[in-house]
Amino acid sequence: MKPMLLTDTDEIPVGDEWIYETKYDGFRCTLEWLEKAPILKSRNGNVLNKMFPEIIDFCSEMYESIKAYLPLFLDGELVYLANDFQSNFTIVQQRGRMRNKEVILEHAKIFPCHYIVFDILKYRGEDQSNRQLTTRKQMLAKVLSGLELPVSVSYEETKRIQAIDVFEDSDELWSKIKVYNGEGVIAKKATSKWLSDTRSKSWLKIKNWRFISVIVFKYDTGNGYFSGGIYQGDSLIEVVTFKQGLQEEEMKTLVTFFEANGNKINGTWSIEPSICVDIACIDFDGSKLREPRFNAFRFDINPDQCNWQQLQRQLQPIPESVSITHPEKPVWPVNGIDKNQYLLYLQTIAPYMMPFLKERLLTVIRYPHGVPGENFYQKNSPEITPDFVSTQIIDDTNFVICNNIETLMWLGNQLAIELHIPFQPIHTEKPTEIVFDLDPPSVYEFHLAIDAALKMKAIFDQFNLKSFIKTSGGKGMQIYIPLPFNTFSYDETSVFTEFVCKFLVEQYPQWFTTERLKKNRNNKLYLDYVQHREGKTIIAPYSARGNEKGLIATPLYWNEVNDFLRPDKFTIHTVLERIRVVGNPFRNFRVIGELQDFKSILDQLKGK
Repeated sequence: MKPMLLTDTDEIPVGDEWIYETKYDGFRCTLEWLEKAPILKSRNGNVLNKMFPEIIDFCSEMYESIKAYLPLFLDGELVYLANDFQSNFTIVQQRGRMRNKEVILEHAKIFPCHYIVFDILKYRGEDQSNRQLTTRKQMLAKVLSGLELPVSVSYEETKRIQAIDVFEDSDELWSKIKVYNGEGVIAKKATSKWLSDTRSKSWLKIKNWRFISVIVFKYDTGNGYFSGGIYQGDSLIEVVTFKQGLQEEEMKTLVTFFEANGNKINGTWSIEPSICVDIACIDFDGSKLREPRFNAFRFDINPDQCNWQQLQRQLQPIPESVSITHPEKPVWPVNGIDKNQYLLYLQTIAPYMMPFLKERLLTVIRYPHGVPGENFYQKNSPEITPDFVSTQIIDDTNFVICNNIETLMWLGNQLAIELHIPFQPIHTEKPTEIVFDLDPPSVYEFHLAIDAALKMKAIFDQFNLKSFIKTSGGKGMQIYIPLPFNTFSYDETSVFTEFVCKFLVEQYPQWFTTERLKKNRNNKLYLDYVQHREGKTIIAPYSARGNEKGLIATPLYWNEVNDFLRPDKFTIHTVLERIRVVGNPFRNFRVIGELQDFKSILDQLKGK
């Protein structure tokens, strides 16, 4: 059973007969479920089970719940969700190329994929493909709801199977695709049947093209392809070969230019960097633009403007709803980081930071002229804010609540550098995490923070508590213990924080102290259990800090907390690369919090 195929078009069709879905950039495949373990089958009929064990294991675990529905055939996409509207194809592609079982399992642990379902083809063995799409959608929603599987896409969701969202308003979905940098939109006729191995005009795909400026520097007469590149430092690197999209006159113009100004060796013309063009593509895989096609000549720009930084920005356009001023303004001059690069950092890190910002009263520290420089705390929202910004008034303060990427970018444009959050969201007065702040006297005593962190983890492990750790972005570290939502009061958590801190001071008085006055700490690491209470805040995970190097409050894996750890290694540049290579150590933070048995620990401490 080969999948029904999509037809390319440049315009989104409108009308009551159409419904709309997000186009995710992954592996299209069917899920054929006959026995305990289903079969993931690609468009070409290849079985993908070994490459995506997290999907197969998840399915096998729910066999008892689903066996009454079998045989069950589904149609969908294997994806790695960067956000709710975008899949990172490079990660899916990497997985698809892996063959070593241990390597695959480790990759699945760090970068777990989802199977996004958009159609049901067989239910209890009965063929559904001849029914109308809306009927199949209703059946799919009923089946997944009955299995307690998500009927809406969430990149934070740990359940590996989810149903795709269906939109009736194409403008609403297209707006989200643009903001979240998705691949595109799929339009489907509501009455369409499912036709195996057929490219139908009832299913259309509209791509969200990005336009990348490159220097044309090579022409291969053998295959008719041109090479385009950008500057990375002083080196010109090739990022695309193209000929698709060129009209006959445009092709002649380029060929004539090469023949008049270039050098020919073995059938290949080359010229000095002088002519620029825009290439339409859907993404960049780290070395080449994906699905490239010529879009336009760019006689208005110089070759040196086609560089790595510009490529990153053109791949991730700023949402049209967000106004940006002075993108060239230096923010961290020591590191050569300007506002545009800071905004690009916020866009890229948003999926990992936003779960901690959403629904929380935000306090920011702004550096309007860059770092270091004049700065001030800001809790009150400006009187005039864009429509996408949420606020809430608490005790005469109108707090900003950062619930979407547009708000994050708006804050970034104001050079809100440090983002501080309370220990609970607005829907409860009870903390959803305990945070221990490990504060050494200076960065030169950072080893004290490492030592305190490892000793604390040993205590938490004894209590069977899962803990997470991050650098503070300054001279210390912070340990998080996620808690079940709306369950424990600050008075209750303070029993635990006070016990842990005082126990460590009693055991190691030469290294640690709970003395609040700096002058009385005698160069010891300060364990602050008083700070964890209502109204207090902590620097958000992945927030930058207002120090000269722009260090990041960076989540770590516990095995990284050792004598080789240094806080100054976590800058904007290194953290972005780190996310790409090792993933997010705070993944599943909330899920783990809901499973923590904190009550039994309180009972022990209270002598119950």
